[in-house]
Amino acid sequence: MTASDFLTTTRTFYDAVADDYAEHFRDVLTVSPVDRALLVAFAELVGEGRRVADLGCGPGRVTGFLASLGLAISGLDLSESMLAIARRENPGIRFERGSMLSLDGHGDGSLDGVVSWYSSIHTPVDALPALFAEFHRVLAPGGPLLLAFQVGDEPRRHERPWGHAVTLDFQRRRPERITELLAAAGFAPLSCTVREADPEHGESTPHAFLIARKP
Repeated sequence: MTASDFLTTTRTFYDAVADDYAEHFRDVLTVSPVDRALLVAFAELVGEGRRVADLGCGPGRVTGFLASLGLAISGLDLSESMLAIARRENPGIRFERGSMLSLDGHGDGSLDGVVSWYSSIHTPVDALPALFAEFHRVLAPGGPLLLAFQVGDEPRRHERPWGHAVTLDFQRRRPERITELLAAAGFAPLSCTVREADPEHGESTPHAFLIARKP
């Protein structure tokens, strides 16, 4: 699959499911104290008022939460339908459409922090080095990256979610392998947190949260 193919497939999927997705995950941070605490820790590492991008921001829940912690944050996503929800619910935050693989709107070293909250899970493994290199490029020295993803070895295919005629694979990754790829891109690891799945909220696999710095 080419970069154009997976970007188009991902955009089509989220354009179709945006409203249902946003409603289904509306309270995800409220019911996930570990996830929330890691976002707070990331915000403290970056520093109040510093420039951050939420890349693959979806409906903007994490973007809005980080803004409430004092970060000067913007959001980027492939899906215009997701962005419409994000803009409606976070009118004071700038949201733009684009690809994480080509952050043309951000110069070298222009960001103090980068968040990729479950947004790398549709990127093919052979494109991850280019993705992490782009994250490294836009970060200022010392800037942290927060990466969240589900743990595992096999993808989970979602077919016809909420009755929509779309299909998308959600990749599971191993934290140790992602740490290796981040190191190869020039990042220094700072922390790795893995929490168990929460079946009460529909989870079936552990979740990983990696924080790394650009030296």
